[in-house]
Amino acid sequence: MTDGEELTLADEIVARVRIHAREVVDEYDIGVDFAALEWEVSPRARRRAGSCRWQADREVATVVLARRAYERYDWPEFAGVVRHELVHAWEFQQFGESGHGDRFRERAAALEAPRYCEAFAKPRYVLRCLTGGCDWQAKRHRASKPVKSPDQYRCGACGGTYEVEHTDSGRTWTTASGYGGAKAALGDEW
Repeated sequence: MTDGEELTLADEIVARVRIHAREVVDEYDIGVDFAALEWEVSPRARRRAGSCRWQADREVATVVLARRAYERYDWPEFAGVVRHELVHAWEFQQFGESGHGDRFRERAAALEAPRYCEAFAKPRYVLRCLTGGCDWQAKRHRASKPVKSPDQYRCGACGGTYEVEHTDSGRTWTTASGYGGAKAALGDEW
């Protein structure tokens, strides 16, 4: 950094999480190689508070953290996201792969990290099964194919039909034409 250069929020986030990560690695001795760990901040991410990418050709794990999550979460919750992503980094560095299975669950529990990180933004759409007794639902942030054409897909639990709700308006639909009608009716509020 040169004289007069301003620190950005991304710089603050990376500095703070690096300190936390070092404390976690020292306290729990999890074996993360910091020389093979990079940090990035995403200004655009809307759903995932963090992710970890493995670059096998370089043998480097890159933890990407969402700026919006940092702004919305309190520090203990965001620190949990950092610990979660450190477990992914450790798995990538040790095994070349990572998931949310038993190995991950055990290491995450040891670090008091959540097994799954909650989405920090309200979903734009909610899919709900219409079969009585089935409580399946799925959240979506984008108008994916199952959102646009729910009659072409089935419930993820029982195979029944489902409806889609536009969360801001409460409008629902079960067909592609219903999607088009809701979108047209809402206009600029879509």
